[in-house]
Amino acid sequence: MIVKELRVSAYAICVEDGQILLARWVGPAGERLWTLPGGGLDHGEDPVDAAIREVEEETGYTVAIDALLGISTLHRPYPRATQRQADFHALRVMYAGHVTGGTLRHEIGGSTDLAAWIALGDVTGLERSEVVDAGLDLHRVRPPDGRVSKGR
Repeated sequence: MIVKELRVSAYAICVEDGQILLARWVGPAGERLWTLPGGGLDHGEDPVDAAIREVEEETGYTVAIDALLGISTLHRPYPRATQRQADFHALRVMYAGHVTGGTLRHEIGGSTDLAAWIALGDVTGLERSEVVDAGLDLHRVRPPDGRVSKGR
């Protein structure tokens, strides 16, 4: 059985002094991938508020949102428990942000286990979610239509 799933999430791309703020996501099977701080919207939650909340939960930092960079989408099948298959569609709202307060710390009991500033030049060598590349592309290109085409 194929089930349609839509996940709407918001992320903050915080780049300062040649480094990007990342969190390490821990998957259900224990896999670990670096990702942007952010995550799913709660029902009725504004995406800006979700990005701010998620950054604080995952990194300890308070952030301000500076600009809407765009929207990244992902559509692919995902296996689910009990022999089911999901037709998964992710809609990811990406913002540029900057740290305004707080102290860097790791999330406890959440979906991430580490938070760190990573040199931009070191990102390509990380085991990472493709959401990092999508966010960095939007941050770098700042396309007027809010999406980075595969041809750019």
